[in-house]
Amino acid sequence: VLDLKAAAPLRQELLSHRGGPLAVNAREVTRVGGLGLQVLMAAKAAWKADEQSFDIVDPSEDFLNALQLFGAPELEAATLEEPRP
Repeated sequence: VLDLKAAAPLRQELLSHRGGPLAVNAREVTRVGGLGLQVLMAAKAAWKADEQSFDIVDPSEDFLNALQLFGAPELEAATLEEPRP
């Protein structure tokens, strides 16, 4: 569940991987809240600024539905079936 409670730890975890390409597995995501979505969108923008890939792999149906409900095309474009090499 990517909600208010998960936003800060998710941000810290993502920042610990900054500087290189990153693939985030979303297979077990059952719900996405606004702050969780903001963290992912900020990470996508940061990785783009660093000219690194940021991919969301193996997304759950719930995760994909949340992206559509929020209208988050930046993250939908980051969603792949397999990570890039």
